[in-house]
Amino acid sequence: MLELFNPEEASNVSASVSSQHVKAGFPSPAEDYTTLKLDLNKELIKNPASTFYARVSGLSMIDAGIDDGDLLVIDKSLEPHDGCLAVCYIDGEFTLKRFERHDGYGMLIPANSSFKPIKVTADNDFLVWGVVTYVIKRV
Repeated sequence: MLELFNPEEASNVSASVSSQHVKAGFPSPAEDYTTLKLDLNKELIKNPASTFYARVSGLSMIDAGIDDGDLLVIDKSLEPHDGCLAVCYIDGEFTLKRFERHDGYGMLIPANSSFKPIKVTADNDFLVWGVVTYVIKRV
């Protein structure tokens, strides 16, 4: 199950960011760190009219690093491609899976061995609702 949200177009979602690259080694005490403003809406949303947020509910994608409660940025204007992470509507429910195209059918692939792949045929009410462009998570 996914909880969907529209981003507030007028909102200013920004954070301070260092003008220097963040290094994973030892920091240099001589570097001067100047802060700049980073607008997260401009950074994460390329197509505002077709972009939505959704909160993940469930564990079917944990081996892909997507946990219960993570926030997805979903762009409905992007064409789904083989292997993309997609929010799909199937038989009355939304689900998050990897999408694969096969001759005559599709497959929705979970990233947790406790869940089985879902074969999508012409008998299903199916739509790739949107392609996930970012995953925002608490660490």
